[in-house]
Amino acid sequence: MKTFPTGFTWGSATASYQIEGAWNEGGKGPSIWDAFTQIPGKIAEGHDGTVACDHYHRMEEDVALMAAMGLKAYRFSIAWSRVMPTGRGEVNEEGIAFYSRLLDALKAHGIEPWVTLYHWDLPLALQLELDGWRNPELPDHFAAYARLCFERFGDRVKHWITLNEPWVVSIMGHANGVMAPGRVSNREPYAVAHQLLRAHGKAVDVYRREFQAEQGGQIGITNNCDWREPKTDSAADQAAAQRALEFFVGWFGDPIYHGDYPAVMRERLGDRLPQFSDEDRALLRGSSDFFGLNFYTGLYAANQGEETSGESNPYGNGGISEDQDVELSADPTWKKSSMGWPVLPWACERLLKWIDRRYGHPPIVITENGFAQDNPVVDGRVADPDRAAFITTYLEACHQAITDGVDLRGYFVWSLLDNFEWACGYTQRFGLHHVDYATGRRTPKDSARVYAQIIANNGLQ
Repeated sequence: MKTFPTGFTWGSATASYQIEGAWNEGGKGPSIWDAFTQIPGKIAEGHDGTVACDHYHRMEEDVALMAAMGLKAYRFSIAWSRVMPTGRGEVNEEGIAFYSRLLDALKAHGIEPWVTLYHWDLPLALQLELDGWRNPELPDHFAAYARLCFERFGDRVKHWITLNEPWVVSIMGHANGVMAPGRVSNREPYAVAHQLLRAHGKAVDVYRREFQAEQGGQIGITNNCDWREPKTDSAADQAAAQRALEFFVGWFGDPIYHGDYPAVMRERLGDRLPQFSDEDRALLRGSSDFFGLNFYTGLYAANQGEETSGESNPYGNGGISEDQDVELSADPTWKKSSMGWPVLPWACERLLKWIDRRYGHPPIVITENGFAQDNPVVDGRVADPDRAAFITTYLEACHQAITDGVDLRGYFVWSLLDNFEWACGYTQRFGLHHVDYATGRRTPKDSARVYAQIIANNGLQ
């Protein structure tokens, strides 16, 4: 038996735009994703999130699914434009009431809420009127929105996440245009990341000064990173792998733990990388009570220009490659999910240890980890052995990291439900529960039962 520490947090995760639907109901304002999905060719098969999993209308049913699994925690995001339709000013009480009902339902089942304030769905008005995250005013508007959430929900929420994957907002949203708002630039992503970090710092400052003492919660940020394994043991490839990690998670982790961007980014980007003011630096340093990590996969990293082999993966989350001089590739023998992402449990252990070393042994929570594969419902059952094996083997890697001294406090499977997978639409299924998008019917997959047993045992057999 591989037992996890007492009090280890076992959860599953979702995001508002991916599951809620009801995009224009209950006083909600439009988000950048409501607009982006209407642009022809942006989303697989022309899909959008107008209905999604219809969680807005089926919330109680979904909480019952969590309870049936024995989930200890549920990570979800608040749609900014559902509680503040234009992103600032007027509050939508109907939206507040929806999340309040969700929190009450979770409490009734003994499920701890982990609330993400921003999971990519910026109110459209802020994009059109203020240029979105490119505007230095946005962090103040985000802090005001965060204050509203702390005021209304903080009596029941003890775990806050300011931003989900600011790397994706910066690179996928403002460098390659794959995600909303669909901007293409080699300068904007660094400017946007800067404002996202400032927004995080300001929101944390509001919480710590005005709410934390009374409410007794924790607040942090969730960053994503894929592992980068040196292609060879050459010094050049080892340096390339390190450089790739610093351009990925160091970009957002270093300012929070060390007070500035990685030196390699300063050297390579010049004036494209903004400077922090003394005030920004003071707000950012030490601004996360835990290290939130979304982890799925990894690739080989080689120094650009050296002889490389293996399958190149254009969707490999490499950032702006010309800024890094890193060539990414996958071993053709690696098993992959339907997203094309290699299944690499050993990479999970290595990244956890890298974060542990670089940031001085912080408490870490894996806020997302999951496997995409389309498994059909047959006679009321969904057999998904590959997903069950993914969860089990990644948790074995997590257990080994803990055994070796990493302070890993929790693990959230992505995702509770099959849902709208951003630019992939409904063509990719990550859920522990199958969703029939025509009827909304939920069917627990075998992986949900496997995970429920892990939770019940607080470990692996």
